[in-house]
Amino acid sequence: MNTDDINLAYKIRHALNEQLDAMPASTTDRLAQARARAMARKKPHASRQAVRTGWFDFGALLSGQALSRVAVAVPLLALVIGMGGVYQHEQQQKLAELADIDAAVLADELPLTAYLDTGFNAYLESQQRQQ
Repeated sequence: MNTDDINLAYKIRHALNEQLDAMPASTTDRLAQARARAMARKKPHASRQAVRTGWFDFGALLSGQALSRVAVAVPLLALVIGMGGVYQHEQQQKLAELADIDAAVLADELPLTAYLDTGFNAYLESQQRQQ
C-alpha cells in the first residue's frame, strides 16, 4: 500500500466512525462481519514493519526518503574524500619541491651566506632571465 491508499483508508474510517451512531444496527453488523473476514484473510507478513538487524533498520534504508538522502550523501562524501586527496597530493608536491631545493642548496659549493645577500638574489634572477 502506498501513502495515498493509507490516507484513503484513514478518511473512510474517520467518516464511518463519525456516522456510526446514525447507522442502523444491520449495517454496523455487516461492517463488523466484513472487517472480521478481512482480518482473517490478512497475510501475516503484510504488516509494514521493517526488517531490523541489530541497531540498523534496513527497511528504512530502502524507503524513498532515506534512499534520497543516501543518493545525496554518497556523492557529497565522494567529493569531500576527493578534495582531501587532492589537498594531500598538493602538500606532497610542495614538500618534494622544497626537498629538491634544499638538496640543491646543500650540494652547491657556495656558502649559505651567499643566498642571504640581496645582490646575489638579483644576480640569480638575472641569470634565470637570460636562460
